[in-house]
This record gives sequence, structure tokens and C-alpha cells, in this order.
Amino acid sequence: MQGLDTAAAIANSTGLEIRQHNAITTARYEMTACEMDIVFYLLSLLKKEDRIGTFYRVKVLDLQHLTGRQWNYQQFLEATSALRTREYVIEDNKRILQVGLLASAEYLKGEGVIELEISEKIRPYLIDLKRNFTSFRLQAAFSLSSKYAKRIYQIASQWKDKSETRTFTLHDLKVMLALKDPKGVEPEQYTKVSMFQKYVLDVAVTQINQNTDLHIGYELVKKGRSFESIRFQIKQQEPHQLPLPFEQPLDDSRLQMARQRLAELDIRDTRLIEQILSEARMVDELFSFCYKLKTGKMKASTNPGGLFLTVVGLRKAQAAPAKK
Repeated sequence: MQGLDTAAAIANSTGLEIRQHNAITTARYEMTACEMDIVFYLLSLLKKEDRIGTFYRVKVLDLQHLTGRQWNYQQFLEATSALRTREYVIEDNKRILQVGLLASAEYLKGEGVIELEISEKIRPYLIDLKRNFTSFRLQAAFSLSSKYAKRIYQIASQWKDKSETRTFTLHDLKVMLALKDPKGVEPEQYTKVSMFQKYVLDVAVTQINQNTDLHIGYELVKKGRSFESIRFQIKQQEPHQLPLPFEQPLDDSRLQMARQRLAELDIRDTRLIEQILSEARMVDELFSFCYKLKTGKMKASTNPGGLFLTVVGLRKAQAAPAKK
């Protein structure tokens, strides 16, 4: 099938965005934070000319650099295995669709690459943007560590052009967050509203407000003496981060981010900048270096830019001063 109508990931002047069909945003599903990060990366790779049977290459190191979190090999195995078996439940007036996200996941040993294949039944919901869609920034989705913050951010993004979301019953929101089984078979989590606020809502609001382009709040609505519903207030704010890099197919975005990283390291020499950006190895080293600084795996409090130039071989290491 050629000429699919639109891409699920686009780069523009305001940042890299994922556009995701609202049926997916409001579907009932359970995912860990690691699974969600893999899905966000996968969605960003979808493009207009994709055919049925396309395989998407997820680079593990890129994912770690983007998220600032380090997932071990076993966590990735468990995450992709879960994505193979977990299901989206998408319901409308005519049908209930139960569908998995991935048809296959293949690890290429020694390459740090996972090849993912999308289930064909779910593909239209990921790429068809003729109708409803949600648009949310990829770097913001990655920056949220709470799985509930990631989900609520998606929901709020659906309404970002309005001042507030529609009113959800607490039952419906908990079902969407996989905290409540609509059939009542599994026990409900956070049955007390105060616990739901403390461990889900307040955590999500704090992370979203600190890390994304949205500023949200919420209002609990009573029916009689009990809280029954919730709605979220939404304001747009300046994004806290720049677009994130991907080698394929977003080379321009990757170079844009690399230039930003060099500026943060106070590397201003035009000749050095162009030399670094002209070699894929040095760009990879740059992102790896910045990732290690961010996660505390490397210390460079006085001159991180100089240390990076030494690491990539563009500056000689200074010898320690001789003892008198």
C-alpha cells in the first residue's frame, strides 16, 4: 500500500512532534515507562511513504541519549515482549477492536538495534490524520518519567487548543490509565481519591508543568458528597527543550541539536564546529558525552567543552603540573 496519507512524525520550527490518532490516545492499555519510550520513538519514525511490512530500527543508544535514562538489555527484552502481547482496546459505536501494537521485534546482536514491525490492524490509527488527532512533542513525552504523566500528557495534548478538557468520570479516566478493570475482574487501584491524587494526578501535573509545553491543573467534580468526575485546565507555555535528534530520517534535526549541544559546551569556533558536524563518529561522541554529563556518569565542572574536544581528539590532553 503506497501513498499513505500522512506521516506520524514531522519536524517543524517549533520542534519535533508526534501526531497520534485520538482513538489511540483514549484507548485502554497498560504500559511501563520503558514500553512507552519505545512506542514514542517508533511513532517518530513513521513516515508518509511507509509500506506494509516496513521494519523500523530503534537504536538503543539513541533512545538512552534522548530520555536521559539507561535501560538495560533485559528491560528492553521485557518491554518489547510485553508490547507484543499487550493490547489496545479501541471502541466506538460500531465495534470493539482488540489489537496488539507489534507484529514482531528482532534484536540485532552486537549492533544495539531493535527492528520493530507494526501490526497492520493498528497502522491506520497511527498514520491516518485526516480526522481527529493528538499532537504532542516527542522530547516532552520522553522527559516524563511517570507512565501516568506520559498518558495524561497525551490526553491533555488532545485539548491543547482549548482552555480545558472535557469532563471525564473518574471511572473512565482510571480505565484509560489501566487502574481499573471495566469488567470488575481485577482489583481497582487507588480507590481513595486522596491516594489517586497523590500518586497519579499530582505527580503527573508536576512533571508535565516542569518538562513540557503545557501547563495543566485539574478540578475534581462532586456528585452528592463524593467526587465523581475530573477535568483538566490547560495553558500552553514555551517548550523547555529543543527538538531531539534522530539519525533517520531527521538528519537536519540531529544537526540542529548537535549545534545546540556544542553551544551549551561553549564551543564557538566555526572551524571546530564544522569539523565535528561533518563526522558521524564525532556527533555520536557529542551526544554520548552530553548524556554522561547529564546523568552524572562524567564530571567536568570547570571546562566541559575542553574535555569533550580532548575526548574526540581535537585537543591534546594537558599534562599535570610538575611537583616542585
